[in-house]
Amino acid sequence: MDFHLIPRGEDRNYTGFLTKTIVYTASLIVFLAAFGLSIASIVVPNWISYHENPNYHYSYGLHRRCSSVTGTCESFPTREDCLAEDRYFCSMWRSVAFMMSFAVVLEGMSVVAYLIILSGGKNLRESGWKVLSLLILLSAAVQVACMSIVEYLWDNEDRFLVGWRLDESWIYCTVSWCVSVACAGALILAGYSLPSEGGYELIPDHF
Repeated sequence: MDFHLIPRGEDRNYTGFLTKTIVYTASLIVFLAAFGLSIASIVVPNWISYHENPNYHYSYGLHRRCSSVTGTCESFPTREDCLAEDRYFCSMWRSVAFMMSFAVVLEGMSVVAYLIILSGGKNLRESGWKVLSLLILLSAAVQVACMSIVEYLWDNEDRFLVGWRLDESWIYCTVSWCVSVACAGALILAGYSLPSEGGYELIPDHF
């Protein structure tokens, strides 16, 4: 008795392919929003701010410090900002800036991984979510650390007394990692629960 290979479950193959593609595409769109928020948190100099009245505003960004009195922003922290008792704050703040940049690099790698998986074949769609979700979770973990460090400095540094608050950029970072974790969770859930795209089976050629 001879056997030959024929496609098994063509409808299921198509359904599995379509479902996985939808999950990857939808999560990519959402993840791009998180990616944009991460970049915005670096660019917008407003992690911690002080508002005395509508005409007076002072804010700290990861790389700049801005004041409504002068109407300008200056580089921060500078060498003078890192002397004597301010060295601890300076080191922590620079660490946050570096870590946020690293998180953006990881997110960029995640976007590339998304595109490779979507343009690849069945094997990539079947197993690519493992590496992709790991990259996303790593970027989220780095952002959680950044968010926590800034919150700690805001709560414990003498320079941030009554009236200072966590502001726009801190919120961007927080929302970004929350969305990233949701995307990774969706990929992991889909990877474990969605049916395989199928394969081939042996059937008798003749009796």
